[in-house]
Amino acid sequence: MNIGFIGLGGMGRGIAANLLRAGHRVQVWNRSPGPVDELVALGAERAAGVIDVLQNDVLFSILADDLALRSVLLDGEPLRSAKAGLIHINLATVSVRFAAELAALHASLGQGYVAAPVFGRVDVAAAGKLNIIAAGATATLDTVQPLLDVIGQKTWRVGDEPTRANAVKIGGNFMIAAAIEAMAEASTLADAHGVEPAQFLEILTSTLFAAPVYQGYGKLIAEQRYAPAGFALRLGLKDVRLALEAGDASNVPMPFASVLRDGFLDAVAQGDGDLDWGALAKVAARRANR
Repeated sequence: MNIGFIGLGGMGRGIAANLLRAGHRVQVWNRSPGPVDELVALGAERAAGVIDVLQNDVLFSILADDLALRSVLLDGEPLRSAKAGLIHINLATVSVRFAAELAALHASLGQGYVAAPVFGRVDVAAAGKLNIIAAGATATLDTVQPLLDVIGQKTWRVGDEPTRANAVKIGGNFMIAAAIEAMAEASTLADAHGVEPAQFLEILTSTLFAAPVYQGYGKLIAEQRYAPAGFALRLGLKDVRLALEAGDASNVPMPFASVLRDGFLDAVAQGDGDLDWGALAKVAARRANR
């Protein structure tokens, strides 16, 4: 299958590489050329521009936020020049509001649109072990399922409305942020009473909270290992804001999301925006003068 791919950050590079290894023709475009060179060395084709990459059967995109995707695919209306019947698989975490806009736009152009945000960090993407939350028309999902099977260990279908997939992803990232904040505050409390944070987190993530999110981020917090970032803190702030926006749109109070937003803002103000979002733990320690 001929595949176009836009967005070659840490996640995108691993995903595109796996599609190449599976034998697909992959044409790549990125706003900075370095990652394109890496993929071309693996066998990808270099696209001269966005219009070219839209001439494939399927387009994958994984860009940082609503604004980035809008600037690449909507400004100047390049989608109107896409190959007839193009299926766009959007792997990024975007707002529920923007997901609805994208679905409507693609439908008006006779194109397929699948919202398929993913759970997993850069190493998981490279290993092809992502968990994919997918929503879109059943026939369209069936068409692209073999591609999703290449990049993920499981595809969780949540219905035909693309906004549902983004609601799940936003809710999931909110829960990860909440887990990081809980570990940050609790380990700071333990530290204030003479218990090493690393020991505290080892105990809790080996017993009551023996789950991947707690174990993975607990280890980062214990080791204070926030660079290189597997997921940048500034993107965590973006996702918490998306949760608040989605809650506002549906009259769902999310008081703890407001607490998290302020913690992320504190971290960004201290210059930690490009660290891993586990660095939210630095805020709890700083507030307690630890």
